[in-house]
Amino acid sequence: MATKTRAPKPETPPALRSTSQIPLRSGKPWQTDADTRTGRIPMALPHPTAPDASFRPSAFSGEAVPFGVTAFREGHDIIGVHVRLTSPSGAESLHRLSPLGDGFDRWRTLIAPLEEGVWQFRFEAFADEFLTWEHAADLKIAAGVDAPLMREMGARLFERAASEKGRGAADVRALTVAAAALRDETQTDESALIVVRDPSLAALFRDRPLQSLLTVGETRELLVERERAGVGAWYEFFPRSEGAKRLKDGTIKSGTFRTATKRLPAVAAMGFDVLYLPPIHPIGEVNRKGPNNTLTAGPGDPGSPWAIGSSAGGHDAVHPDLGTLADFRAFVRAARAEGLEVALDLALQAAPDHPWVSAHPEWFTTLPDGSIAYAENPPKKYQDIYPINFDNDPAGIRAEVLRIVRHWIAQGVKIFRVDNPHTKPLQFWEWLIGTVKDEHPDVVFLAEAFTRPAPLLGLAQAGFQQSYSYFTWRNTKAELEEFLTWISGDTADIMRPNLFVNTPDILTEYLQYGGRPAYKIRAALAATGGASYGVYAGYELYENVARPGSEENIDNEKYEYKLRDWAAADAADATLAPYLTRLNEIRRAHPALRQLRGLSLHWSDDDAILVYSKHLDGALTETGQSDTILVVANVDPHSTRQTMIHLDSTVWGIPRGADYVVEDLITGAEWTWNQDAFVRLDAFHEPVHILHVKESR
Repeated sequence: MATKTRAPKPETPPALRSTSQIPLRSGKPWQTDADTRTGRIPMALPHPTAPDASFRPSAFSGEAVPFGVTAFREGHDIIGVHVRLTSPSGAESLHRLSPLGDGFDRWRTLIAPLEEGVWQFRFEAFADEFLTWEHAADLKIAAGVDAPLMREMGARLFERAASEKGRGAADVRALTVAAAALRDETQTDESALIVVRDPSLAALFRDRPLQSLLTVGETRELLVERERAGVGAWYEFFPRSEGAKRLKDGTIKSGTFRTATKRLPAVAAMGFDVLYLPPIHPIGEVNRKGPNNTLTAGPGDPGSPWAIGSSAGGHDAVHPDLGTLADFRAFVRAARAEGLEVALDLALQAAPDHPWVSAHPEWFTTLPDGSIAYAENPPKKYQDIYPINFDNDPAGIRAEVLRIVRHWIAQGVKIFRVDNPHTKPLQFWEWLIGTVKDEHPDVVFLAEAFTRPAPLLGLAQAGFQQSYSYFTWRNTKAELEEFLTWISGDTADIMRPNLFVNTPDILTEYLQYGGRPAYKIRAALAATGGASYGVYAGYELYENVARPGSEENIDNEKYEYKLRDWAAADAADATLAPYLTRLNEIRRAHPALRQLRGLSLHWSDDDAILVYSKHLDGALTETGQSDTILVVANVDPHSTRQTMIHLDSTVWGIPRGADYVVEDLITGAEWTWNQDAFVRLDAFHEPVHILHVKESR
């Protein structure tokens, strides 16, 4: 008779990874006086937080989040600080914070939440009786001051600790022996100091401190979203250009979703995670723009995809030239099969012949002469686009936009790149994103917001998980140091930048005149400086010719088809695709690069050599192995630079002065480095070192 074996019970996935988790404990909090706001042990400046405390800070699954607070007490007694977390499923954990030792009474620990949803956390400060005694006993017994008193106080502490419930037998024995040793009058004070300084005894009190005056802070919330909300490599292309063909009469036949599907394997092979599509809707006929943004379009000119709407439909339709809604769904499925998520543009504006214009004229702004206001970015005018007025019928606009977003979610879209959200009311976005995420928590919104810091952070608070940024125009060493410090610091509690290197209408002077080295440099910095970055098709072909007097590509793809011969570029080795592929391989292999935080600047003697590291502690990685990447970049694309760099290796746990091995992940070269190293970076060969810190020697 066959015996039945029971299948092993699946393990519950961990809710978090932490550098400081300790056994759960509880205690009776000290009661705050009714007429004071200050607890017995004052706490302030809790972190993570949003600028407006009525909003939640946010993180993505697996992100190393610093939990910190300022805490202190009167006098010289030593305190301890915990943070108590409750996961969305109700699991509770306790984590001990460490003092930063910066003179500002700041305490911090790193925790990587894995479970998606709303977490709760609160800080707890307490008088640490063991550390207070240990510090005083070490000083007084060594000085021969109050030695008998300090020994007896220590013995009583050890006895209290030994009597606590939950102590293991070995710990109880060690504590009992220590108490007896302190009381043993035959033992000298020097012998007593051995007990005071015993690290194994101190370890027993770190996880289970003897605490009093427990002060409990306010309960706060942290929203943890899926990893793609904060991590990803994006690639943008126009479906109408992929597979487009020039006919015998000189006109161009549009590509379709079916022809664009043929490009998906190449995008996936480069290691990208997200494929972003500009608007795919019918394009207006009225005031259609021609090549290079001219006011007159020829019969074969396709117009700007952002001039949405015509007699063929509006925001819920697909352009007839691209195919049908069923074709789009098939395209999304094909992308998913290649490991790509499709991101769709959400542009809340209308061409003059959009169905909204006749059905809902109140959704637009009517000027005194009776005309409808065009979109403007003075002195530019966009005669092919009407902006939406959100104030005449806010309820109607909300209902329509929500309908549209739900429609595309039903077609398989879970990521939206939102066009110019900073030109729409923040209140609207807070409502829309909140409503959508209540129904679909995995939906991600990227703000295309090249704007000032205040509105950028406001959009993040309102719910945008990612945003474009001014990375595109930060090119010097000083500019990049300031930018990297900003994005990896406190703004990371709510804002996650997506470092796009170019867009259809942004071709910076750095790329125009920097040649191929500039393209390598910018790609390497984008891929390593942030957790998300993106490129627009043509970047790998070094497309660097601008429309005269502008910072945008000549023959801009916004207004015409772009016929690119990818196969010829590959055959001629005239493509950056292998380099982009390698960057994405490095990102996937090194979890430190999939973090926004953990970035530290280092020093160089050359004003064109930028040096920074990304480090992730082993307790926060899947493998349990720490990960450190060191980036040394020559940001001058026109020269070879050689200089000394100066590294603070304590950032990744190696003492100053110690040797360690670094491997260049681009070339495979290895060197043994120390706190000072010589580098030579030829902009025309390999302008950037991306180094893996492998081991100490």
